[in-house]
Amino acid sequence: MTSLPIPRLRAAVVGVLAAAAALGAGHLVAGLTSPRTSPFAVVGNTLIDLTPEPVKEFAIALFGTADKLALLTGMTIVIALLAAVAGLLSRRHWWPGVLVIGVFGLVGVGAALARPTGGLAAPLTSLVVGVVVFWWLHHVAAVAPEAPVEVDADRRRFLVASTLVVLGAGAAGIAGGFLQRGAGVTSSQLAAAARIPKVTAPPIPPDADFVASGTPTFLTPNRDFYRIDTALVVPQVRAEDWRLRLHGMVQRELVLSFDDLLQRRLEARPITLTCVSNEVGGPLISTATFVGVPVRDLLLEAGVRPGAQQLFTTSVDGYTAGTPLDVLLEPDRGALLAVGMNGEPLPLEHGFPVRMVVPGLYGYVSATKWLVDAEVTTFGRAHYWERRGWARQAPIKTESRIDRPRAGASVPAGAFTVAGIAWAQHTGIDRVEVRADGGAWQPAELATDVSRDTWRMWRTTLHLPPGDHVVECRATDRSGQPQTPERHAVIPNGATGWHSVRFTCAA
Repeated sequence: MTSLPIPRLRAAVVGVLAAAAALGAGHLVAGLTSPRTSPFAVVGNTLIDLTPEPVKEFAIALFGTADKLALLTGMTIVIALLAAVAGLLSRRHWWPGVLVIGVFGLVGVGAALARPTGGLAAPLTSLVVGVVVFWWLHHVAAVAPEAPVEVDADRRRFLVASTLVVLGAGAAGIAGGFLQRGAGVTSSQLAAAARIPKVTAPPIPPDADFVASGTPTFLTPNRDFYRIDTALVVPQVRAEDWRLRLHGMVQRELVLSFDDLLQRRLEARPITLTCVSNEVGGPLISTATFVGVPVRDLLLEAGVRPGAQQLFTTSVDGYTAGTPLDVLLEPDRGALLAVGMNGEPLPLEHGFPVRMVVPGLYGYVSATKWLVDAEVTTFGRAHYWERRGWARQAPIKTESRIDRPRAGASVPAGAFTVAGIAWAQHTGIDRVEVRADGGAWQPAELATDVSRDTWRMWRTTLHLPPGDHVVECRATDRSGQPQTPERHAVIPNGATGWHSVRFTCAA
């Protein structure tokens, strides 16, 4: 019996369902083996690595902390379209679609092999399941040319088969997601909460922020703390399994467990972290009280050899950063191997069980999450972002931001409050000034200073007539260095320029 060409809609559905089955099966196997080998994770992380820097910065500027969700959504759409095309190419014969599915499966395998933590079980499962399901659905979708009764039977068989694939792919995806959430890691996190010693943090004065005037709270709740990193899937590391190797140009190599850290001297410090991708006036800045072991203590114990220049740190997923040793060895720098954040163990998304936190440096050279390796070495070894054109060293620049009014807002004419934040980590803010419509600068009131390693809130009152207006702000740090008005992009070492907001005063 000769089959007619498969109807276009049915052919497209064959391709899409085969892709869904492949992804679901791979996601399930990744949950059983390693979440970082999920097809979405290995392909997505490879795309992140290969994407040109201007495109990455555009994505961060456009989507902010939702950049990973945007990437996953885009990948899903592209995969669905390509799978539909594979089905349409196979209306008469099954082999074109199998070829397309197979090629993309091999791309996933290659991406897994290229990752430092690559495993092949999940991508190989995706490849096999995708090919087999496509072939089977294509066979079921074949249309008999003879009798209407047989055509109806063909339609029913395809509907049943499609339903089975949808249910199977959905169940596999849900189960894989549940497994990847890491019940063991969650239990480990709960246990760590009881094991981390209580360390008294410096008290935060009640007037450290101007929330009523429109600034953020001084401490950022963990759920609201910005997150920018390269991990498409959050690594799952139990504290009980965690180890850190401190080695390289040292006199004594150290291998530390989580318990080893907890038995050492811990400090609690409020620290403001800033992302180098933060545009002028951007939101990628937050403050928390971190608890951890001083990095300087560990380096002194290991004994840094002459000629060493940086601490090259590596995450469990292969991400690397390079932090200047002269900064880490400063007696008053306060760099930490952090285990706690705002009175809790580190959230999974922020590096549980251990991450680096270094005041005064942008995170891409200082804030490695899910830390597992630290090598004392020279600047001859380039870290992840340095290899992609970013600066080797990146002290945070003096900057300020207007939080109230928002751009495009309408406020009453006459007296109203302008408020915002300023930061110059590890130097501190001395003053902030504000001006309207290019007029004279006027000093702003500063909130109580907490630390030179944290942001500082400011506010002032303006009197403006009805109409459109532009307000600007500028800060000066404690060294006397004013914030530069010159606009520079975030690449290679952070954006600069005065933040301005255009708004309307209503009569």
